Amino acid sequence: MITNEVSDGLAGILRTAIVELVRRDGPDLSARQLGVFLTCYLETDAQTVRGLAAKLGVSKPAITRALDRLSEFDLVRRKTDPLDRRSVLVQRTATGMAFLREMRTILRDAASTLRITAEPAQARARTGNEPVRATH
Repeated sequence: MITNEVSDGLAGILRTAIVELVRRDGPDLSARQLGVFLTCYLETDAQTVRGLAAKLGVSKPAITRALDRLSEFDLVRRKTDPLDRRSVLVQRTATGMAFLREMRTILRDAASTLRITAEPAQARARTGNEPVRATH
């Protein structure tokens, strides 16, 4: 079972990573676009528009719009599947791989910072020395 402290920690890592992504000079992706991007780069199988729609539980037009935006930033490319001309394959790019490396670094740094700030709270919990909280 995941505790509130763990959930808050994960939310903190996510917030820190998103803030860092927003601050830097680069693509500003929506949650849907980021979900599509990460699915394309973290799944080992080749991705199709139809497959992405099914995995993410959204419509094919929503995936197409997300891919349009990701293509503008050269994070993915689309190619007609040579085995099934009705299907569109989503390909990774060098720019996308660099963006994923950057995201991994940002997440690693955010997680590291959180562990440093969380350690004193864990130590207090083990010793029973919780800080006194002010009440209103």
